[in-house]
Amino acid sequence: MATTETRIRARSGPKALTAEQLLGMYRTMLRARRLDEREIILKQQNRSFFQVSGAGHEAIGVALAEHLRPGHDWFFLYYRDRALSLALGQTPLVHLLQALGAADDPMSGGRQMPAHYTDPALNIGPTSSPTGTQFLQAVGAAEAGYRARLVPEIREVLGRVEDDEVVLVTSGEGTTSEGEFWEALNTACNLKLPVVFAIQDNQYAISVPVEVQTAGGSISRLVTGFPDLRVIECDGTDVVETYHAVGSLVGWARKRRGPALLHAHCTRHHSHSLSDDERAYRTAAERERQELQDPLTRMRDRLIRQGVATEDELLAMDREIQQDVSRAADEALAHPRPGPETTKLHLYSDQRPPTGADFDTEDEPDYRGGDDRTMVDLLNACMRDEMERDPRVVVFGQDVADASRQAAFDECRGKGGVFKVTHGLQKRFGSARVFNTPLAEANIVGRAIGMAVRGLKPVVEIQFFDYIWPAFQQIRNEMATMRYRCNGCWGAPLVVRAAYGGYLKGGALYHSQTGAALFAHTPGLRVVMPATAEDANGLLRTAIRCDDPVIFLEHKHLYRQVYNKGRDPGPDFMIPFGKAKVVRPGSDLTLVTCGALVRRSVEAARVAAHEHGIETEVIDLRSISPLDTDRIGESVRKTGKALVVHEDALTFGLGAEVIARIASDLFEWLDGPVRRVASQDTWVPYAPEVEAAVLPQTADVLKAIVDTASF
Repeated sequence: MATTETRIRARSGPKALTAEQLLGMYRTMLRARRLDEREIILKQQNRSFFQVSGAGHEAIGVALAEHLRPGHDWFFLYYRDRALSLALGQTPLVHLLQALGAADDPMSGGRQMPAHYTDPALNIGPTSSPTGTQFLQAVGAAEAGYRARLVPEIREVLGRVEDDEVVLVTSGEGTTSEGEFWEALNTACNLKLPVVFAIQDNQYAISVPVEVQTAGGSISRLVTGFPDLRVIECDGTDVVETYHAVGSLVGWARKRRGPALLHAHCTRHHSHSLSDDERAYRTAAERERQELQDPLTRMRDRLIRQGVATEDELLAMDREIQQDVSRAADEALAHPRPGPETTKLHLYSDQRPPTGADFDTEDEPDYRGGDDRTMVDLLNACMRDEMERDPRVVVFGQDVADASRQAAFDECRGKGGVFKVTHGLQKRFGSARVFNTPLAEANIVGRAIGMAVRGLKPVVEIQFFDYIWPAFQQIRNEMATMRYRCNGCWGAPLVVRAAYGGYLKGGALYHSQTGAALFAHTPGLRVVMPATAEDANGLLRTAIRCDDPVIFLEHKHLYRQVYNKGRDPGPDFMIPFGKAKVVRPGSDLTLVTCGALVRRSVEAARVAAHEHGIETEVIDLRSISPLDTDRIGESVRKTGKALVVHEDALTFGLGAEVIARIASDLFEWLDGPVRRVASQDTWVPYAPEVEAAVLPQTADVLKAIVDTASF
């Protein structure tokens, strides 16, 4: 059971605060409050465009910072952590540059709203707006250190791994309603990771009070069943009480006794943001009571009462801070905003793009062995080679390990994924680098993002594409945006593998989905769909070695097909993204396709040539983000006619994008309308006969070839 304390007394825990510490903490609290007030003025002057305040949370922030070490520990913050980020070493100028959307804003280059704190030098990780996403990333960051301590080779490559490092993750009490909070607690406790969860409870999630958010109104009471979790509840408006509570929790985590949770009650002295008016939902009496609990007022009174400073000295400090903030604001206002030419800067990595020649060794395979092997075999071989080459590569997900229990690991042949793609990797590289996860897709991807931030190269598996959607938040709002929103100072280079598609009897609605267009529509992601075993090997190697996040989609119908087997092309075989392949040359019609439809399209083209004299050029896209428009254009200019064949539903699918580009860029070369063959706009059913009617078949492709060529 969790170790729980409530209302920890100020005299317990770490040694007493010195006068110098108390004055320093008050100075930071005051600086944070005056920055909030200056930002409010800038917003009212229409010089900035959003403001969210940390007023009322300052005591928690400075108390946390007293026990933590910037550049040593790791931090995953949220938007009310102004005092904490200042105490860790950030400056008022940095905050104001972000508030004004300046090009020189070092945290985001004018891309993020104010109060999205980050700093690689201080180990302040990337903050974003979706509430709760930071929990799993913090766990992943702690897990990177944990696994580096288990594997010396990882530690040697990563660097910056401390034996007593702690990861702090903060949020308001409303965010604990998110499932990712509970998933993060589960994994942190399961692995006894040194994560300190700081929940800053101001009793409101915008306008929703805590008793509506949380059963019983107390998050600390709800989490008491987690093993090895130390929980302390304190008055977060009292600096000294909070300081001692934090000291006890950080000490617990540093000693590797497990994670810890601080439940600090505080106040919110402004509305949720300047876009909100709390008078619409909070009574005057409630707001008056809150003012009596202002942590700044309480700290000021303590300093005077204890003789640490006089009232005049504190007033002088306040005037000095206001002048400093005013100067910082004037300096920030002199910085220009970014220009329109920066819109796509840092959308992808600037280093060795996976579309370039550095990743093109396709024409130089170094074949090993003489036997043809399946896609499963060559995907496994690629991961094995990459894990041998780079100790940072870790593989995890649902069922990917050979066995989690030692007895089964020693006795059984091992599972290695439901399709056996990762079979044998755990036995070869150990349980610190290949391991199972809870059945929670956001948990898998969120942890992987945190590991990638620390420098690991996660290759994670989502067992079926159909179940990727709980991770969509982490993929779209976090993984895909990270490099862009941080203006290049962080990245999330990881690979998300998923088995997708139909054409297997018994798949039905939830084992046959093909929704790649949703990911291709997401800026910042690379989306890959190999159709052959050798292509899968080369494309996966590129995905692992590149610095961009990759959605790697493996059609499960193709896993063991004899017709797409290939030889092992060797440990340095790579295919760049955005390089389509002509799998059948032709002169009368261009057919663009990918995945399981490549084989069906080639077969339809063969019949069309034999029975109708139509020579169809079939292009396998291999990746759909990026899209090889050059190869498509070269073919269409030769044939004058085009057909797009894909497995996803017809409406708003891949075909619509390809056809739009052909119509826009190649219209003058077209001799007829461009057509599509795709699945019906419905779900894939269980009954095989109806599944066959929903999914495009070879006969459907053949008919479209004849109709398009005959126009």
